[in-house]
Amino acid sequence: MGETYEAAGVDIAAGEEAVQRIKDKVRSTFRPEVIGDIGGFGGLFSFANHRYRHPVLVSSTDGVGTKALIAQAADRFDTIGVDLVAMCVDDLVCQGAEPLFFLDYIAVGKLDPDHIEQLVEGVAEGCRQAGCALIGGEMAEHPGAMEPGEFDLVGFAVGVAERDQLITGDHVKPGDVVIGLPSPGIRSNGYSLARKALLESAGRSLDGPAFEGAHHTLAEELLVPSVIYAPAILALIKQVDVRAVAHITGGGLAGNLTRVLPKGLDVTVDPRTWEEPRIFAEIRHAGDISDGEMRKVFNLGIGMVVVVPADEAYRAIDILRSHGPRAVEIGRVHKGTGAVHFG
Repeated sequence: MGETYEAAGVDIAAGEEAVQRIKDKVRSTFRPEVIGDIGGFGGLFSFANHRYRHPVLVSSTDGVGTKALIAQAADRFDTIGVDLVAMCVDDLVCQGAEPLFFLDYIAVGKLDPDHIEQLVEGVAEGCRQAGCALIGGEMAEHPGAMEPGEFDLVGFAVGVAERDQLITGDHVKPGDVVIGLPSPGIRSNGYSLARKALLESAGRSLDGPAFEGAHHTLAEELLVPSVIYAPAILALIKQVDVRAVAHITGGGLAGNLTRVLPKGLDVTVDPRTWEEPRIFAEIRHAGDISDGEMRKVFNLGIGMVVVVPADEAYRAIDILRSHGPRAVEIGRVHKGTGAVHFG
């Protein structure tokens, strides 16, 4: 008998079972604009252009980085899909775009329908939180390239904004207020350094306590799903003059705030205005990492920032808090050279 695809490591039957398991989860994300069902060669989305005068499509793609290795080691796959959606849709909303639809790509060493079901449930939960439809995706089995249990997640999101309402940062002015939206965990950036410090340098166990006195494990702490800020930001821009939005990912506060600052303006941030999650102190101590390096790599407890006029700051904070995030003023804009300072 000759060679077979299954003998080469690809299980078509397992893939078909996984598709059947995820259908209802995917359908739970559908918006009225979704046409048809899953299983076609392309996802169909009927764009409601009558809602817009001059619509601009905004797109973003991202992954979950080496946070996937924590999920793999902890054998927990149910939340990391939320991280994937957050990384994409929270980029879209920085330009004022409403997330419309999402596609995912899941690569595995050995296709396990249980793992796929958990991964897609996380993606679907993220889409439900963001208000966008999961209209397509791909799962690929890569024997030889990846070991059984290994996986990677990549996502792609599309949103829409009115052209004359795009948020660009061009209208930021001296005296504007910088508002921070808290992040209870690391989100999906800096995990290579976190893993090296905690697991390699300090020899910590994922099954051990997250920190002294904690009632949850280090794995649970490192797998805290990312907050999805898009709905709160969309609610805010309908009521307040939002001049800039920055998603705090790789590069930290300084690296991402400078992306939305016009030339000749600086921001001074006061780290005392929010509480830094304990996990960052653990990473800092375990790896003997400098404050400058920590600020360059991690969000340190602020996952998103918005810049608004000073006279609208209190109202903006109230609106954001009414939609969940415990927003707080963390800094001010002033004349400078395009830098972020920590006061």
